[in-house]
Amino acid sequence: MKRFALLLTLPMMTSAANYTAERAAVDGIEVIRLGDAAARTEVWIVPGLGNNSYEMKVNGKPVFWSPYRTLAEFRNMPAHLGNPFLAPWANRIDGLAYYANGKKFLLNPDLANFRLDAHKQPIHGLLVYAKEWKVTSLDAGADSASVTSRLEFWRRPDWMAQFPFAHAIEMTYRLRGGALEVHAKVENLSSDTMPLSLGYHPYFRLANVPRDEWKIHVPARTHVALGPTLVPTGEMKPVSLADPFPLQGSKLDDVFTDLVRDASGNAEFWVEGGGHRISVVYGPKYDVAVVYAPAGRDFVCFEPMVGVTNVFNLAHAGKYLRLQSIPAGGIWSESFWIKTSGF
Repeated sequence: MKRFALLLTLPMMTSAANYTAERAAVDGIEVIRLGDAAARTEVWIVPGLGNNSYEMKVNGKPVFWSPYRTLAEFRNMPAHLGNPFLAPWANRIDGLAYYANGKKFLLNPDLANFRLDAHKQPIHGLLVYAKEWKVTSLDAGADSASVTSRLEFWRRPDWMAQFPFAHAIEMTYRLRGGALEVHAKVENLSSDTMPLSLGYHPYFRLANVPRDEWKIHVPARTHVALGPTLVPTGEMKPVSLADPFPLQGSKLDDVFTDLVRDASGNAEFWVEGGGHRISVVYGPKYDVAVVYAPAGRDFVCFEPMVGVTNVFNLAHAGKYLRLQSIPAGGIWSESFWIKTSGF
């Protein structure tokens, strides 16, 4: 995505030798740029379009995939690219209702604030393109550059009508040592326990390396069986993918759990080809991964998820026992990291 034709640096900027964090304008849209000079890495975030980190480059080579040439095209015709945030539900719900704390809640399609998939199922929540994110902290120190933004979900009546759990979300992007940490914190401001179904849908590409040369590593023990509408049936199977798994002649839109973790509790997914590698490291509370690599497209998605697709309804039916939740007044937080090598 081309950035610089209409780039205007705005007054707020911090720097500490190697690291920089600055506000800028691209195509008249406010963005945040984080820089790591030693690692020759830069990340661009657009708070007003879902707080998406829409571009990351290492040595001038893109890490994220985008179908657009400019940020204005993204604004004018929003589509999934970069690193979309999915909440208050990630992926699909198998109808216009879901269960929470033993109660049935109805979704109102007349509010027109969520979209349906090809099977008329609500998909990807309410916040993918939300403009309500507000930058609360921008900093460049001796060891990192970071930006924190906050979204107060409870302020929007049409959001609360669909998911009536008052809460606020803080998201921090931190660039350190060439790696990008994406940290989410959710504060439950309601009087009831808040069920969790959130995640990210990052799109990765290996520039100038044909997709047929890509191989992926999926560190999971369990493959979640899906029905014809891509909703889990409740059945679990052992993972049977080759390791590494070649993408040539293959396509994936699959859900995995029981992730294989290191001593720190993290699980590392990767795609590599042509001597380049992009790794996505899941923190312990990201207990599910969706891997999406459609045929004929030059991207792969390793999606950190809290719970399987349709987790609210599966948990209510007793088909999934790992629903995460936040007690009244409580806080949930977790990170994942994006790392590169060979760039």
